[in-house]
Amino acid sequence: MASSERDAPSRPAQPVNPYTAAGVDTAAGDLAVELMKSAVRRTHGPEVLGGVGGFAGLFDATAFKAYDKPLLATSTDGVGTKVAIAQAIDKHDTIGQDLVGMVVDDIVVVGAKPLFMTDYIACGKVFPERIADIVRGIAAGCAATGTALVGGETAEHPGLLGVNDYDVAGAATGVVEASRVLGAERVRDGDVVLALASSGLHSNGYSLVRHIVAGSGIQYGDNAAEFGTTWGEALLEPTRLYTLPLLRLITETGDAVHSLSHVTGGGIAANLARVLPQGTWVEVDRSTWSPSPVFRVLADLGHLELEATEGTWNLGVGFLAVVSADKAAAAASALSREGIATWQVGVVQSGERADGHWEQGAKGVDGGAVRLVGAYADHSAH
Repeated sequence: MASSERDAPSRPAQPVNPYTAAGVDTAAGDLAVELMKSAVRRTHGPEVLGGVGGFAGLFDATAFKAYDKPLLATSTDGVGTKVAIAQAIDKHDTIGQDLVGMVVDDIVVVGAKPLFMTDYIACGKVFPERIADIVRGIAAGCAATGTALVGGETAEHPGLLGVNDYDVAGAATGVVEASRVLGAERVRDGDVVLALASSGLHSNGYSLVRHIVAGSGIQYGDNAAEFGTTWGEALLEPTRLYTLPLLRLITETGDAVHSLSHVTGGGIAANLARVLPQGTWVEVDRSTWSPSPVFRVLADLGHLELEATEGTWNLGVGFLAVVSADKAAAAASALSREGIATWQVGVVQSGERADGHWEQGAKGVDGGAVRLVGAYADHSAH
């Protein structure tokens, strides 16, 4: 080597980004945003301003001028431990729909039309394609519910979460005319309670699901002969979305829909009790339907009676609608035409009720009283 080459000063090393050295890869986060942008944009109508990537999402509220007294409805939620199954089989494209179901379908309970949603994903390490899969699922759910996905955040938490760990949460806002708000105050003696079929477990009770699966020595990649797929895929069946069919039902039937209940944590009885007035009660007739196979198989594996899981799983009922008796048949038919099996499970009554255990006062709401009675049908009765 010539002296001039040997003695030439070396090129200075590229400075190390201390944030990268600490475990946070901002470049991966930027790539994730690029991968998800087109899916997010598809949820944007002319009301959304500013596009993707701003500090805040902007939504044009001019439409509120058409309301006499617009009320904003808001909801926030997550998917819970269902994400552990998605992580176990490395399938992340359906969790987003679960998030929309948990958040947006709570808004329609009061009769509100969803406007926009934001999401939050916390992870141990940003894998761009994985984050994009999650957000694509959220965007698809938003599109299916008429909701604009106007913003979100992906946060990398090395040292707090494992490299492959993540959790998702979201919040949404909707609007409803004050005079059209649904709720217990509209419910009358003699109203009919309709059950709307779920697509499966939705996103509740997965701590029990995972406990049963682990105790049975099952791996999520194992074949589940009962379902014709792997255990993981069967248990990731996405949450059914009810928002648009219910909004159409409310519009088509006028004042027939009095209250709605989203059957999430707590099960059928507790969630129905929240949307009934004090002094009323409903006996939900189990014989009107047969819980889906996934509930029966899991209960058998866990050596549980189905009745023991009623405070944990939806057992085949994802939503309940309390409607006027004279419109009940028409409402059930309308929802069935939308692809949602719907059937009558009970009638609202008032006055003295039978002795025994009733669900009442769920989640701080001192509403009506509900209990499930009878035995489940052996086969689908609806």
